[in-house]
Amino acid sequence: MTTDTKKLRSRLESERKHLLEELELLKAGRTPSEERREGSPFGKREEEATESFEFEKRLALEKQTREHLAEVEHALQKFEDGTYGLCDICHKPIAPGRLEVLPEASLCMDCKAKSVKGRPVITG
Repeated sequence: MTTDTKKLRSRLESERKHLLEELELLKAGRTPSEERREGSPFGKREEEATESFEFEKRLALEKQTREHLAEVEHALQKFEDGTYGLCDICHKPIAPGRLEVLPEASLCMDCKAKSVKGRPVITG
């Protein structure tokens, strides 16, 4: 492989650190605010709706961050196993350009395309 694997591993380790910090910040912001708005007769309901929306948004962001962290940790484990740069499905090398752009990639483009095609397309 012509890709600089040391540089990719370093990028993955930095990304893991960043994602762990981001998760801690998201967890810290999970508790709803105790402050209430004054003045509007709908203030409490509006605030509760806003808090609920913000809470759901944080949960979705936390889920997305955890999924990305899992991908990064999987790639780092592949370094440990000596399989980094090989597709998880067909075990062929992943294109170096793909790894440069997405160091946590675990599928070659052919297998990724097949996995996306296998999912139902939602329109609308």
